[in-house]
Amino acid sequence: MIVLVLSVSAFNSCITYSFTGASIPITAKTISIGYFENNADFVNPTLSETLTQSLRDRFSSQSSLTLIPSGGDLQFEGEITNYKTSPQAIQGNDVAALTRLTVTVHIKYTNLIEPENNFDSSFSAYEDYNSELDLTSVQDGLIEVLKEMLIDDIFNKAVVNW
Repeated sequence: MIVLVLSVSAFNSCITYSFTGASIPITAKTISIGYFENNADFVNPTLSETLTQSLRDRFSSQSSLTLIPSGGDLQFEGEITNYKTSPQAIQGNDVAALTRLTVTVHIKYTNLIEPENNFDSSFSAYEDYNSELDLTSVQDGLIEVLKEMLIDDIFNKAVVNW
């Protein structure tokens, strides 16, 4: 029985859990999230700041990690590599009923405490909208949806080890 209690205590001291499902090493105290440059062919002027700040906000609100400019125990670097529209749901008259906005980001995650969890991956999200609408009229709403999808995927891959 004592061995069981000691084993559980030792396990619990290595990893901290939160109600969000995040599994962050208890020895990790800091996080650094670099600015995500927009290197896509088509550049949305606010997307870099929006994605960068949203990932910072997610970790600030859902972990006890301290955000620092660089050299954190957990580190994110990234860039926006794609921002494009493409026709979807082609109708009989060769006109698209929908247009798809796709955003792709490339993220390098470095975990100095548990390097086996490091990754270098791309994440994409898309949302369709009515082709009769101009992108500029729906862009802000689409970016809000895509941003949440991308941040969820990045956060989950980094610290939700289910």
